[in-house]
Amino acid sequence: MNYQFLRTEIRENGLCILTISAPQSLNALNSTIIEELDCFCSTLDTDKVRALILTGDGDRSFVAGADISEMATKTPEEALLFGQKGAEAFRKLEDLPIPTIAAVNGFALGGGCEIAMACDIRYACSKAKFGQPEVGLGIIPGFSGTYRLPKLIGQGMAKELIYSGRAIRADEALRIGLVNAVCEPEELMPQCIRLAEQILKNAPLAVRKAKQCINQNYDLDRTEGLALENRLFAECFATEDQKNGMRAFLQKEQVEYKGK
Repeated sequence: MNYQFLRTEIRENGLCILTISAPQSLNALNSTIIEELDCFCSTLDTDKVRALILTGDGDRSFVAGADISEMATKTPEEALLFGQKGAEAFRKLEDLPIPTIAAVNGFALGGGCEIAMACDIRYACSKAKFGQPEVGLGIIPGFSGTYRLPKLIGQGMAKELIYSGRAIRADEALRIGLVNAVCEPEELMPQCIRLAEQILKNAPLAVRKAKQCINQNYDLDRTEGLALENRLFAECFATEDQKNGMRAFLQKEQVEYKGK
């Protein structure tokens, strides 16, 4: 499918690189980008694509936020629909059965921080900046920032960042657990690709079940969460990947997983 603001590259090994491309606005999220992201997540062939890297176009910005010029004149009713569309698109990104990596190559503010948090893993370049500056505009995070940020970094730190609206550098984002790793700009995509390739070497059904278990545990108590893990653990033993992987381990052989 042809998109106005999204570029996709799908490699033979099953890695997809998705680039949000609106460099004239620092990749700010307008309604069209959100609709295209929703469509991409809804139609992605996850039998063909086994891992996703999300990044922004250019060397200044990952996603600088939502498009303020579009939001400025919205009524409360229009703002509700806009927030719901963004939250739903990000939920679809989060719910993709495959592992997702945000390659944060610059500003990740507001909606940019929120879309990064919807990914499984976040790598940032050393010049990246993160923040939820919405209160400085008279609003609050509208694309699930108040939900995901406390789960990632704890309520106290999340409240500090959201209430103050301050932006933090990549090294502080690493310290508080908002990102997994920080590297120099020229190393960002190579490191993300290396991580994706390491993931792709493993049994794809097992990786998917691990993601399912972690994500669903968001909303479960301990008893329910452990029961879910037990069930998905047992389901792995019905796969060819489990049998081939354990046989190869015992026989000290290399294994090539089929995703079956």
